[in-house]
Order: sequence, then structure tokens, then C-alpha cells
Amino acid sequence: MTDTCRVGVTATVSGDLRPWAPRQREADPLMTEPSDPFSCLNEVDLFADLSAQEIEAMDLMAPSRPFRRGELLFSQSQPVKALFILKSGRVRIFRVAEDGKALTMAILEPGAVFGEMMLVGQRMYDNYAEAIEDSAICQLSVDEVERFLLSDPRIAIRISRLLGEQVARLEERLTDLALRPLAAQVASTLLKLGDAAGPPRFGQARTIHLTHEQLAGLLGASREATSKIMGELTARKAIRQGRGRIVIQDRDVLQKTARSTS
Repeated sequence: MTDTCRVGVTATVSGDLRPWAPRQREADPLMTEPSDPFSCLNEVDLFADLSAQEIEAMDLMAPSRPFRRGELLFSQSQPVKALFILKSGRVRIFRVAEDGKALTMAILEPGAVFGEMMLVGQRMYDNYAEAIEDSAICQLSVDEVERFLLSDPRIAIRISRLLGEQVARLEERLTDLALRPLAAQVASTLLKLGDAAGPPRFGQARTIHLTHEQLAGLLGASREATSKIMGELTARKAIRQGRGRIVIQDRDVLQKTARSTS
């Protein structure tokens, strides 16, 4: 395996850049506690059918490399043809409009598989991928994906399912943006992010590490309008807010709001 953890594009991390827009950075960027360490592969659905020995062998072939908060994995101008596996931290996938506005397409949690890989039907050449937390990421080349993944029918079947799920999520997102009011979009997004964050520990409520500006970027809405909706949800005790944290308190209220059409 040749230098699997080298990426051809990085972004300078400075006080003048912000992960949520190309030209600015918040004064106090989002910080979270580090994720629990795990193998690059043993918590990825794509490899759920492999034995512990197979996962260990494959993990040795795909060592991870660290990315600092604000560092780009790939960009529209400098694409990287590789399949990435997010081991720890979080990554934002976004696009930049002609006016410079960044639209967040997805926020990826540990275990996510993404990247520019025509071999498995993934195309991200119009997108940017950026670490929004210090992260550890594994990388597989085109040859390695063909040799180690597509040659195994167990993994090939899961790749097909994964792509189908991604299409369904995209269709749902487009429906939300086109037909649902902002309050419904906010509630629906909070529910999905809460579920993606994994089950709460020791009876604690689900916590989402996100600022209002980051949530607005994910929805393609203004910060002011998003903050207003968040205030209303807080008043209804559906959520509790802290600095860069959103705690889900009442899923029933969020689900009712997510189904609203006016």
C-alpha cells in the first residue's frame, strides 16, 4: 500500500478562516471532547459482515492520519480520488456558490464512508470536505477499493445498500428544502443529528455539538431565522441550549414540529 494517508490538499488553520465558510472563522470555534478511539473499520456498517481477524488485517492496510480542525481533505479545485473512512472527529461536506456562500451538504460522524470514487458510484468533485474537529481519517485508493472491497461480495452488497440510502437521504433533504417550513426543517434536522450522534450514555439526553450558525449553514437559512426557531423550541422545552451544544429534551415535540406544513 503506497502512502495511503497522504492527501494532496490542505487548508491553513488560522484565526482568519472558519470551517463553516471559506473566508471567515468564528472567534470561538466549535470544540468537543475527543471521540472514543476505535479501529478504522470495526464500527463501519460497510464492514459489519467481516470477522474480527479480517477487520484487523484490513485495518493494518489502511492506517489513519490526523487532520486538524479547519483542514481540507479535498476541494473542488484539487479533488482527491480516494475513499475516506472517518475514524474520529467530524467532517463537513459543503459547496460554495458563486457569491461565496457556503452550503453545507452533510455533517459526517465517526464511521462515515465518503469521497470521490467513481468505482463505487460516489462523485464529490463539486464539493469540499473539511474537518470541523480534530479528526483521524483512513484513506483507500482506487486500486485498494477494487482489490479489498469490491472483490468481496459481502462488502459489495453493502456498498450498493449504502448508495441507495444516500440517494434516499438526498431526496428527503430536497423535499424538506422545497416544501417544508423552516421550523419543520430545523426539528427534522435536530432529530437526525441526534440519532447520528449515537445512543446517549448513562441515561443522559442526546446532545448535538452544533452552533446556530452551523445549523443555519446546514439548512441553507439565515442565522437570525434559525436562532428564532431554536428559541421557540427552547421555550416549548423541546431542547435545551448551551455554548455550541443542543440537548434534545422532548422528541415528541420535535417530531410534531417536523411534520408540520405551515
